[in-house]
Amino acid sequence: MISVVVVNWNRCDLLRGCLRSLAEQRGCGDGFEVIVVDNGSSDASAAMVEEEFPGVRLIRNRENRGFCAANNQGIAAAAGAYVALLNNDAEAHPDWLAALRRVFDAGGDIGMAASKILVWGEPDRIDKVGHLIYPDGQNRGRGSGELDRGQYDQVEDVLWPDGCAAMYRRAMLDEIGGFDEDFFAYADDAELGLRARIAGWRCLYAPEAVVWHRRGATLGLASGRRLELIERNRVLLAAKLFPWSLLWLNGVYFAMRIAAGIRASLNGKGETKHYSGAMGKWVMAKSIVRGDWQALRLIPTMLRKRRELRRIRKLNGRQTRELLLRHRISLRELSEGPL
Repeated sequence: MISVVVVNWNRCDLLRGCLRSLAEQRGCGDGFEVIVVDNGSSDASAAMVEEEFPGVRLIRNRENRGFCAANNQGIAAAAGAYVALLNNDAEAHPDWLAALRRVFDAGGDIGMAASKILVWGEPDRIDKVGHLIYPDGQNRGRGSGELDRGQYDQVEDVLWPDGCAAMYRRAMLDEIGGFDEDFFAYADDAELGLRARIAGWRCLYAPEAVVWHRRGATLGLASGRRLELIERNRVLLAAKLFPWSLLWLNGVYFAMRIAAGIRASLNGKGETKHYSGAMGKWVMAKSIVRGDWQALRLIPTMLRKRRELRRIRKLNGRQTRELLLRHRISLRELSEGPL
């Protein structure tokens, strides 16, 4: 059986489309259940679920507990041997669940499955097909922004799946734990995925598992808070999981990325295009500084969790470094591509 967890916060209309796409899933064998975790929405989301989707299990939170905590609630309530996540701003092809489930038959060490995520409204453009990472901890979707010409139509190993549309083996989650709730939102899927890889689990990409995603629907692409969380969690990810051989160089790689971002900005490319004018650049700079400051306060917690990883670790520092560099994104692609 498969359990599907959908986290929602004030996106009633988007959630309706998401749940309708799940109602059309086919070929799932033992069937599936859908669990919606509502993070204290002030709109009609929860009532809509109860009225229009009576077969969906609804968990109501009184406040916004964040993406990580809400997903952990859904995972704890799930009955399936496989747990899929689907963002409320995404809609799935009818074969999505079945395609994700099939890749786990490739071996018992397959702990995660990644979807082909396309951009809503641009069905020929890729949002992400798995993930890549830069050595300072900043991660990006593989293939992000590319036209889908069949270049990613083969089942293959990827670093980890995007939490927008992913499937996890329940046995893996039981072994390594769920999402790290200190991350709250953004890079949470990176932390879980890399932790799983360090524990010896693999991730396969399923090209037939297609979803369409409305990018930035939660906080908006130009949100300072979004950028703040992304920067904060980049640092936390590296502090918790990176080998020391990369961690000592984090500041160097970060400086290189910022310099490349400034060059891209002068040419009207990259993330900076969402933050127009002098005020937009000020929002970016302030958000990065605030994110780094918040991260520094959590470093002791991450170092403690780093020591606790010894219980599940299968890859040593050298092997982890090789894994990260094998799935490294180029500086140009990182600075000029979409976030």
